[in-house]
Amino acid sequence: MRLLLKNDISQVPLLADFINQVCNKFALDQSLSFQLNLVLEEAVVNVIQYAFPKGEEHTFTLDVKKEADTITFILRDDGKPFNPLTQAPDVDINLSAEKRQIGGLGIFLVQQMMDEVDYKRTSKGENVLVMRKKSC
Repeated sequence: MRLLLKNDISQVPLLADFINQVCNKFALDQSLSFQLNLVLEEAVVNVIQYAFPKGEEHTFTLDVKKEADTITFILRDDGKPFNPLTQAPDVDINLSAEKRQIGGLGIFLVQQMMDEVDYKRTSKGENVLVMRKKSC
């Protein structure tokens, strides 16, 4: 399954609909559906807000595969090189929201809720974020 998105925040409801379709297709439970909605919204919103120069229209994709007991989400964009696993700021979850620096919480949630997260920059100039979750 594939979702094509524009770098526009108005695309987020399309993402939610897509994730619900994925969860229905693969008979994923409500708890897992909630986690996937949260994680994928964080990842997609980061691409929309930070990957591209302001005012430029771009598209990017979210692909989904299910193999055995694992569901894999592949987020691919041609934006600025950015490895969220190494370049996002560290998050101190013990600080209040007011004292915590901006940035890093989204990828922290992704890493906490997914079983495996990988990033690569391709020779074609694409950021590829691969997120895997055991579905049972």
